[in-house]
Amino acid sequence: MKQQILEEIHQNNTIIIHRHVRPDPDAYGSQCGLAEVLKASYPEKNIFVVGESEPSLEFLYKMDLVDDDVYQEALVIVCDTANQARVSDQRYKNGKKLIKIDHHPNEDKYGDLLWVDTTAAATSEMIYELFLEGKEQGLVLSKKAAQLLYAGIVGDTGRFLFPSTTEKTFGYASALISEGIEFTPLYNELYKTKRNVAKLSGYVLQNFTLTSSGAASMNISREILTEYEVTPSEASQLVGILGNIEGVISWVFFVEEENQIRVRLRSKGPVINELARKYNGGGHPLASGASIYNWEEAVQVLKDLEELCQDY
Repeated sequence: MKQQILEEIHQNNTIIIHRHVRPDPDAYGSQCGLAEVLKASYPEKNIFVVGESEPSLEFLYKMDLVDDDVYQEALVIVCDTANQARVSDQRYKNGKKLIKIDHHPNEDKYGDLLWVDTTAAATSEMIYELFLEGKEQGLVLSKKAAQLLYAGIVGDTGRFLFPSTTEKTFGYASALISEGIEFTPLYNELYKTKRNVAKLSGYVLQNFTLTSSGAASMNISREILTEYEVTPSEASQLVGILGNIEGVISWVFFVEEENQIRVRLRSKGPVINELARKYNGGGHPLASGASIYNWEEAVQVLKDLEELCQDY
């Protein structure tokens, strides 16, 4: 499959790369890292990255503005996006051929070519493998590409702490560092916390709930977001802090947006992606997301999560 993807890349002069909505470092890293590999390897080609911008990640890369007619003769590649509804910029369907590159469970088998590897710690890890596959055919890994792919791997492994981290992951990270990237400034940017977000984290730690089965939850309403002057995206980034608390087996963050409530699920053991799919979401066995539309549904989500923890 990697060779087929490389052949499609070689044959097309215009390539547009997408990723998922509400991007995280791996979405940016895989999308923009691939773009930088291709720009360095094929300077004559037109390579674009599209999708809504995420202010906290703009230090990594800036998105392009692409006219509709550019898609007509374009190869479209979607990175790090399990299902079509979560592709940022739905024009991804308008290209002449579509490729999916992802490491989430392949529940939505879209695209003309699909490369899905659920054993990969990050889609950025897969993009590095694509580079290795095509290295002898002329692919070039620039320092900028290496930094983006490293950022993606760091983000999706939780700085190499998540169970998805493997010996291969460390090997790839080491190889990327050897390209001369400066990882300390990268860490500083990825993990710096605004003061208002830090204050909200204090509120979370004081107000989360924990059941006897080990299911924790936190409700962040629009009123709380307004009080702390925090965006839903910034609030969602705090989901990990409940995992450090004694007695927590699995947990859920509910963050209210204008027309929905974002559900962020995390786990230390119970498999939660089936629960996420029940609420129009999905993801990894231990890290998933979904969307609901009222606080009554949130009560049911927590009840389902508690049952998973009890069974576990």
